[in-house]
Amino acid sequence: MPRDVELTSITIPYIFVIAFIFSLNQNHLARGRRPRNYQRQAEKPRFRINQYIRVPRIRLVGDNLDKVSRVAGREVSSDIYPTQQVRDWAEKLELDLVEISPKADPPVCRIIDYKKFLYQKKKKEKEIKAKAVKTVIKEIRFGPNTDDHDFEFKLRHAKKFLEEGAKVKAYVHFRGRTIVFKERGELLLLRFLKQLEELGSAEALPKMEGRRMTVVIAPLKKASQKQRPKKTSTPDRDK
Repeated sequence: MPRDVELTSITIPYIFVIAFIFSLNQNHLARGRRPRNYQRQAEKPRFRINQYIRVPRIRLVGDNLDKVSRVAGREVSSDIYPTQQVRDWAEKLELDLVEISPKADPPVCRIIDYKKFLYQKKKKEKEIKAKAVKTVIKEIRFGPNTDDHDFEFKLRHAKKFLEEGAKVKAYVHFRGRTIVFKERGELLLLRFLKQLEELGSAEALPKMEGRRMTVVIAPLKKASQKQRPKKTSTPDRDK
């Protein structure tokens, strides 16, 4: 066989291999690259605004209707108007038409600054969240054969939790054959409630949940502190 034929037969497979590897690299790079006409999808508004309000008529409300009246060239009050007309008024004021109550018939809208509206709404939500009281529940476990020393130890912890404003979830866990001592567990929890009656009250009577008898104790509202008598200033006596 001629030598040039041997070289050709050896070279052709290598060309195919190189071309295959090159195509894999191109595909890999193409996956990580965004197309030229790629546009990031706009974030969907929390409220329907402007062109997203597609109902034919809306009820317009707000405290800036005097400004709307000036751009409309007539008196505008809280009433039902064609959506396109109100949208034109909003554009003239360089504001947004925002749907406040979508479930109303027709939907209730306002002409406002949408970004400012969202900012104030988020601020109000943060204030409400900060004022909300978080409920803390502390668990205390007993056995049906808990002795007096252990009972007193756990009672002190429960008093501390209630004084701090936390709820106490006390339960008696019945393991194995101790499930036959349900009455003993109930008496223990009732005794526990009796000792804590000045600091908390049971939300319900002890009840069985699987192999546990449970009771939840909520702290009593702290009595308002009595106002201390103000010190009356005595006039200086002439020496």
